[in-house]
Amino acid sequence: MTTTSGAGRPGPTGVAACVADPARPSVSFELYPPRTPAGMTSMQRAVEQLAAVGPDFFSVTYGASGSTRETSREVVRWLKANTDADVVAHLTCVGVPWAELRQTAEGFLEEGVRDLLALRGDPPRGVATWEAHPEGLTSGSELVARLRELGREHAVPLSIGVAATPSAAWAAPGQSAEPGRDDVLALLAKQDAGADYAITQVFFEPQVYAGYVAAARAAGVHIPVLPGIVPLVDPARLRRLQEISGVPVPPEILVRLDLSDGDERVVVGRRLGVGLVERLVEAGAPGVHLYTFNTHLASLDLLAALHLPVPRRA
Repeated sequence: MTTTSGAGRPGPTGVAACVADPARPSVSFELYPPRTPAGMTSMQRAVEQLAAVGPDFFSVTYGASGSTRETSREVVRWLKANTDADVVAHLTCVGVPWAELRQTAEGFLEEGVRDLLALRGDPPRGVATWEAHPEGLTSGSELVARLRELGREHAVPLSIGVAATPSAAWAAPGQSAEPGRDDVLALLAKQDAGADYAITQVFFEPQVYAGYVAAARAAGVHIPVLPGIVPLVDPARLRRLQEISGVPVPPEILVRLDLSDGDERVVVGRRLGVGLVERLVEAGAPGVHLYTFNTHLASLDLLAALHLPVPRRA
């Protein structure tokens, strides 16, 4: 039986249905398009290991201004041909006219992709402020609405995810979090435009997620909010991620990793990661989305320690 949700739309399909399933937490992995043939080979080898645990989906990022468009499409095609998992293709507004973005989206549809992640996108590295392309879109919510229209034009059901941006403003229960209010309203606008679910940017404290989701629910957001997690094993990578994203890594995490090395660091990182994910699931998280950096060891080690119910696909 077909269900409907929001403005008479069909009920959730694909990844949206999986993330909305209350029976079990979902497991998914994020990949980025490699820059070199050697990087592509390395990523494919990692995916073979990741796919063996039966994830619900892989997602593939899309560079600023469409800079990785062809490589992203190549990765998506390879994943669809070589794994049983659903594949989510990212699309970003920044630096791209809508006509070009529409063409890219239609290319994905022609290749059988029905799961998209609609993002405003960050400005290119070295550019301080975000500016819309003169013939482009201005927000993630506008992109969601356009993709919904595109799905109707092509008569295909689409599962559309969006980004969520929890910040330290939500870390203390009950505190006034005006600095984070705009993030919640942006998520509400994306939902109203037709988003099915959200994936958060990276964060490191469970109370940040819990506070953000509580505020979003109070504002009227009902779509699932999937936490995006980085395995906590490489302090150098965490510092670099902190620099790029602006999301602070708690000093105690860095200290504990810095004071260990080799196998001991793996054990410390595993414990930190397990503690984070377990508290997120207790807080109602619908699953876990792992930022893999195109590697497999740390993500699989964390999943094994969590004892989540995988594999999920025959």
